Amino acid sequence: MKQVEDPLNLDERELDKFERVADRWWDRNGVLKSLHDINPLRLGYIRERTRLRGVRVLDVGCGGGILSEALAAEGARVTGIDMGEAPLMAARRHMVLSGHAVDYRRTTVEALADAAPAAFDVVTCMELLEHVPRPASIVAACGRLVRPGGDVFFATINRNLKSFVFAIVGAEYVLRLLERGSHSFRMFVRPGELTQWAESAGLDVRNVAGLQYNPFSRRYFLNNNTRVNYLMHARRPHRR
Repeated sequence: MKQVEDPLNLDERELDKFERVADRWWDRNGVLKSLHDINPLRLGYIRERTRLRGVRVLDVGCGGGILSEALAAEGARVTGIDMGEAPLMAARRHMVLSGHAVDYRRTTVEALADAAPAAFDVVTCMELLEHVPRPASIVAACGRLVRPGGDVFFATINRNLKSFVFAIVGAEYVLRLLERGSHSFRMFVRPGELTQWAESAGLDVRNVAGLQYNPFSRRYFLNNNTRVNYLMHARRPHRR
């Protein structure tokens, strides 16, 4: 029997992982501590490459809003989208406490791209591609949502032996930075694949940077080593 492709581009098991931890999303020392720890690096990477104050920013796969709120604190007009109901509830609750205004919506990026093409100056898609069945579809939608001259930022995990050892065995079983089962190796994305998808979406890749963790200092830092975690900056040209 031919398998029917899920039009929502969701993996229910992946979605359920984040639903289960939603009430602990803003616990900086809890199960999502690593997201809090890398957020200043993610924000710095974006801030160095584009203007944020007063611009329209879309945070794709926003979860409980850690990056969304940080972008809003920079003066951006932020929309955060996710398909997880519980994480969005956590995001809205924290927004009331923080005072940072974010327009949170439960929708897919593909649906929003159909409804509002070229509506955003900046699009961020962090730590989402390795959790969906068709990551290329996400990238294509991000390309449609950003205006000509606008910027798109991705963050994901490379797929190779080193990333299996460090991102799964090391992070989940040895150092316990993440809950066991947080990631599936087969869903990791090589930089070459992401570059190809971005270019197919009409984007020009401007930079790729590695995100590393030092287990002795317990600190994250950016460098040129993309063998495990990495970030990518792309831009939609004004014209071809």
